[in-house]
Amino acid sequence: MAGATRARGLAPGRGQSRWTGEFSASTSGEDWASSYSEVFAEEVRHLLPLPDNPPPLLERVAVRVGKTPYARFDRNDYSIPHTHVRRVLTVLADPEQVRIVDGAQLLACHRRSYDKGAQIEQADHLQALATQKRAARQHRGTDRLAQAAPASQELLRRAAARGTPLGGVTTTLLQLLERHGAAALQAAIREALERDVPHPNAVRLALDRHREQRGTPPPVAVVLPASLQARDRPVQPHALETYDRLKDAADD
Repeated sequence: MAGATRARGLAPGRGQSRWTGEFSASTSGEDWASSYSEVFAEEVRHLLPLPDNPPPLLERVAVRVGKTPYARFDRNDYSIPHTHVRRVLTVLADPEQVRIVDGAQLLACHRRSYDKGAQIEQADHLQALATQKRAARQHRGTDRLAQAAPASQELLRRAAARGTPLGGVTTTLLQLLERHGAAALQAAIREALERDVPHPNAVRLALDRHREQRGTPPPVAVVLPASLQARDRPVQPHALETYDRLKDAADD
């Protein structure tokens, strides 16, 4: 008990007021500012200077790209060339822009977005994707015609030699295939080729003439109601990563 009394020293109230008075008397007024200024001036001489080129604030992240040509970074989707889907790419991001690279190849450079769920796209990426899809549709149509009416390949070759757009020719032949069938279309194409008129109109005239000779009514296109057409409409699946993030947040 005696040791504790000696450790306390002066009574709390009287000792505190004495220390405060002495300290405030020695450091009152402008002494505070002058003392801090002198200490800072002394410390500045020992500080290292800042570099002329500040270090870059670069974030490097590996991202896995699915079947759609977008790389997800920081809750946003950045477009990439459609030729680089289904692989792991590298995102190099700084406060101003986002670069997407594949090894040493620069694929895309976007202005960084701080939104949530935004799609940042480049016009050349979208144009290349649209061109590729258009070519794929025409290729599928050509394959279908080749299987149903082999003579269509010769008609397409002659039409291309004469400068006729093959997209329109393929679309029209597919419509005639749906209405008249494969056998009738094959016969009509052969007749058009024998007449050296490689054009869908010549094929249509041959089909109508054969139908009149058989005495059958003209085919009528089947128009389905909108409710039935909606059943075959492609559905965009929802990204399942959202549920993974919700599960991780619940676990935390």
